[in-house]
Amino acid sequence: QVQLVESGGGLVQAGGSLRLSCATSGFTFSRYAMGWFRQAPGKEREFVAGISRSGGSTRHADSVKGRFTISRDNAKNTVYLQMNNLQPEDTAVYLCAADRAYAGDTLPTVMDYWGKGTLVTVSS
Repeated sequence: QVQLVESGGGLVQAGGSLRLSCATSGFTFSRYAMGWFRQAPGKEREFVAGISRSGGSTRHADSVKGRFTISRDNAKNTVYLQMNNLQPEDTAVYLCAADRAYAGDTLPTVMDYWGKGTLVTVSS
């Protein structure tokens, strides 16, 4: 059974930091590109960051570039999102997702599996 379980969310003041984790099981993690997405209340889901199977390529949305960093540990089947200098507009449910990446060691495009998310709330 495929599982993606996010953790690390919570309430933080503006300027603070959080590190999200997404622990996975039920599929061969090292064969999947991974991504983080977020959905704020009343808004559409948006891409935050993506990482290739090996971790050699990453991409971050312009809104988080320089503040957030995606990484992965294939030995632990886990992907991370380090979030620094958090701002109220970062408040959202953060979800991780997996892309089978049949094309090779590429950034994620179409996601096959999704987690349920973890809530991040940033107070001003």
